[in-house]
Amino acid sequence: MLFSFDPLATLSGTLVGFVLGLIGGGGSVLAVPLLVYVVGVQSPHIAIGTSAVAVALSALAGLIGHARQNKVKWPCALVFASAGVVGAAIGSSLGKTFNGQHLLLLFGILMVVIAAFMVLKKRADGNPDVCLNKTSAKSLLPLLLFNGSGVGLMSGFFGIGGGFLVVPGLMAATDMPLIFAIGSSLVSVVAFGTTTAFNYALSGLVDWPLAAWFIVGGIVGGVFGRRLATALAPHKSLLTQVFAFIIAVVGSYVIVRGWQNLSG
Repeated sequence: MLFSFDPLATLSGTLVGFVLGLIGGGGSVLAVPLLVYVVGVQSPHIAIGTSAVAVALSALAGLIGHARQNKVKWPCALVFASAGVVGAAIGSSLGKTFNGQHLLLLFGILMVVIAAFMVLKKRADGNPDVCLNKTSAKSLLPLLLFNGSGVGLMSGFFGIGGGFLVVPGLMAATDMPLIFAIGSSLVSVVAFGTTTAFNYALSGLVDWPLAAWFIVGGIVGGVFGRRLATALAPHKSLLTQVFAFIIAVVGSYVIVRGWQNLSG
């Protein structure tokens, strides 16, 4: 039933929203494993489609908060997201045709790779004044289009919002500071998630009641995550490393479970 309370979905959504609010991304990469292994969704494809709906709306709530703080580079973000939507449409179409258990195995590998990247990446202040205009378009536009389409392709294929892929992609293309990349990345997370969700919904691969409770939890978690992020701002690097460890552990679990299912 639509209004039958689902505590596991709500708690899982709360965790995803909390992480999105706390460090600006990464919560979406946990959504699919939570839906499969905690909530108990049997089909990996339905888990991907449902998580895409939930992540897109949770990210929209986060984007509104960052926009109010003027932490979104709109021209760069919109170009990156527009290129990524094309990639996400192609990636999600490919993902639907891929064997579900193989998809989970590759998803786990991606989680471990993302965790390693988060730990190893170098910190940089970047250029807070970067802006996409007629003068800078010649150098910025090709990189934004290339990086955006590539990130969108992976986001759609794996059914994730792609925040941890978008942030480094934006920084590499524009040299914007991390705080602006986090806010700007949510434009792409919303766009990619919506594209993937629409594609999966067309094939009936979205559990709408489950998504609703996941979203409720995500909105609540996001509020607390943003508040804690403000209080712990000086320790953001440590928080990112701790979460990278969590992603690596969960990713390793997904790999082991996926391998066991394929072998059994």
